[in-house]
Amino acid sequence: MLKIIKDNNRNVKTINPVAVFCFVVILIAIGLLKNFEMISDAVAIIGLIIGLFLLASIKIADQWEKAVVLRMGKFRGLRGPGIFMIIPIVDRIDNFIDQRVRVTDFKAEETLTKDTVPVNVDAVVYWTVWDVEKSALEVQEYVNAVYFIAQTCLRDTIGKHELADLLQNREKIGETLQKILDEHTNPWGITCQNVGIKDIVIPPALADAMSKQAQAERERQARIILGTAETEIAEKFAQASKNYHENPVALQLRGMNMLFEGLKEKGSLVIVPSSALESMNLGAIGGLTALGETKANN
Repeated sequence: MLKIIKDNNRNVKTINPVAVFCFVVILIAIGLLKNFEMISDAVAIIGLIIGLFLLASIKIADQWEKAVVLRMGKFRGLRGPGIFMIIPIVDRIDNFIDQRVRVTDFKAEETLTKDTVPVNVDAVVYWTVWDVEKSALEVQEYVNAVYFIAQTCLRDTIGKHELADLLQNREKIGETLQKILDEHTNPWGITCQNVGIKDIVIPPALADAMSKQAQAERERQARIILGTAETEIAEKFAQASKNYHENPVALQLRGMNMLFEGLKEKGSLVIVPSSALESMNLGAIGGLTALGETKANN
């Protein structure tokens, strides 16, 4: 469906307060002079014609715009900003062109990516008219032209990228799109300063599948990390067992430390395998510890 964008400046400002003021002043002056019979009818008619001339010839352009003046259908020049005059009937103002930065929203609906995924992409382009003469003479409706060329370039850009690339590199794609648009609009006297990708909408079914895929990937990574940790722990235990096998005193010291840590908290329970009791002599150590506590209590 085609989208037509209205250019608010297209409505030519045919009447302005200055021209109306001058016309009213002339009418009042003619009425007063005629009332006192100081002028003739011919002079009054000439004064009325002058008032109508000023009413049609005085024009005003705002600070941010330029007026395109045509004389007998040919380009005469640019006028403004500020007050200026034209020759009625001979001259005509075709348009007032705004030179401020403008913002245009555009979108690409149901466009296939490089990996054949349908997406809806919303974007915005910031652009401005830098050459009023070119924009007036080279393109008929430059506002609509910018919109449609931006939409076309966006569709082409989507077709050259995969979905993952679109989602991850929005800024890079926006910069590429801005350069392409600038190349197309520069001959019209228009420059595109920036392009932003606002939103990328994918089908709900695909979004659900991608969510499940991401969840499965996170679970896989968690299991890999857990398995790696178990492997490292096993290697450390194997290395420790070799050290304890070669140094029984170190094993006994380790046993004492385990017992101390277990008895440090009141009411704690330590379960130690019988083989560990024999190898580390924990029974004797526990008895000595209990005896020491009994003596201390007495």
